[in-house]
Amino acid sequence: QVQLVESGGGLVQPGGSLRLSCKATGVDFDRYVMAWYRREERDLVATMPIGGIPNYDHSVKGRLTISRDIAERTLFLQMNDLKPEDTAVYYCYAQYAFSSERKGHWGQGTQVTVSS
Repeated sequence: QVQLVESGGGLVQPGGSLRLSCKATGVDFDRYVMAWYRREERDLVATMPIGGIPNYDHSVKGRLTISRDIAERTLFLQMNDLKPEDTAVYYCYAQYAFSSERKGHWGQGTQVTVSS
């Protein structure tokens, strides 16, 4: 069973930093495209293609950085210069890269609140 568990969210002042983590189990991590989404609508934040170049939403480019540790099966989102507009629940997402017939998997989310 595939399981994604996010952590690292919290309350931070504008301009502050957080690092989100997503630990995956039940999956060969290097065979999945990983991504971060946010809000109820699951708006795209950043994607990490296998062997590709990360993609970012224009609102976070230059401030947020996506990365992953294959050996530890963990996806990260380093969040710097946070703004109130970044306040949201952030969700980890995993999609098997070698078949379009398989459904993706979602984590439960971690709350990020940027406020004075």
